[in-house]
Amino acid sequence: IVVGRTDTGELEAQVRGSRHSWHIRLISVDGLFNLVRVKESADSQQTIAKIQKVLTPIEYTRLDDLVDVMFTTAQNVESALASETRELDESETETTKAKGTWELTPSEALQEKREIIIDSVGKLVDTHYVKKSRAMYWDPDHTRRLVCTICKRYTAQGAVRYWYAYHPSWDEFLGQGDEGHVALGCMDLDIAFSLPLSIIRQHLNEFHITEKKDGTGKYWHKKIIETDTGEHALQLPHSEIDLPLEKYVILLKGNA
Repeated sequence: IVVGRTDTGELEAQVRGSRHSWHIRLISVDGLFNLVRVKESADSQQTIAKIQKVLTPIEYTRLDDLVDVMFTTAQNVESALASETRELDESETETTKAKGTWELTPSEALQEKREIIIDSVGKLVDTHYVKKSRAMYWDPDHTRRLVCTICKRYTAQGAVRYWYAYHPSWDEFLGQGDEGHVALGCMDLDIAFSLPLSIIRQHLNEFHITEKKDGTGKYWHKKIIETDTGEHALQLPHSEIDLPLEKYVILLKGNA
């Protein structure tokens, strides 16, 4: 039961003293909103399921399950933020690894860029996307789905200008809808690139892949290269040609 009042002591006592005490729990509107915010900051479906479990009537004489929810959620949120920080700020060259220094991008700026991209893609396809998690969005019917990931410009030598990770959980989420897109954002550009899931899956075997050292999974590497003429393409390391991105360009809101 979701309540808008704080003085619910009498209602709580009625629940505890009734035969429904094992089937009913109360939560305030503010508490529910806070729980949703935590859920939206996570990116693991396992973590989200544990957060939802909090709403189920559970006897908490032993607190291990509750601590597990808190610990797993905090760990997942920290991992998600760290992952995106690396996409934004970590060079894959040995030179940068030797320096061991990052220039952190404020999370507020990152989220602002993401919201502009989501809004722009939504207007293009006449869809209002709702946030499901940090990077995953869907429409109210859950039929149209979008993953948005962002990177800042990579200024080292070579043609690669932006680098992204693409996770199996994202691919699964997109595949469960009728229409899925992956939006690649660039912090310094007034455009983004929105690729249909079918195109991403068509080229998955042509990307580099990393198996996590802790054995928890893998992810694909997506790299955008920039030619001397300023054109962009998705690098396909295991193919003879790269994928031009001009047809997937999205003009961001206010820059049309």
